[in-house]
Amino acid sequence: MPSWVKSGDVKATIAVLDFIFSSAAKHNVDGESLSSELQQLGLPKEHATGLCRSYEEKQSSLQESLRACSLRLSQLDSVSWRVDYTLSSSELRDVGEPLVHLLLRLRGGTAAAVPVAVSADKFRVLLAELKQAQALMQTLL
Repeated sequence: MPSWVKSGDVKATIAVLDFIFSSAAKHNVDGESLSSELQQLGLPKEHATGLCRSYEEKQSSLQESLRACSLRLSQLDSVSWRVDYTLSSSELRDVGEPLVHLLLRLRGGTAAAVPVAVSADKFRVLLAELKQAQALMQTLL
């Protein structure tokens, strides 16, 4: 690296290019439009053309990579469940209603367990809505 180029300048340039290419890929901008925009921002035509040629070559893989990173939620590692059926209790006024207990274990940097307790009716609604969401997601893939 030449002595007149500072490390901070290189980092800033990389950050700007990352932002420009990511934004262009997210909005499905073609290379010609991107080149025109870069020239309007003051980049010489030769530089804009070279950058956009590289962008066009890697646009589809960049979009795939962005898709893989977007809406990243915790991944479910395992589910354990049990159903409690209370016959009698001094603390509950409505007994005889099954209660579904779920323990959702998440995968990722901070492995966590999320306990959930719902009535049987709410569990049926949850299950139906999860099945609808799964069917919708299958149509999108």
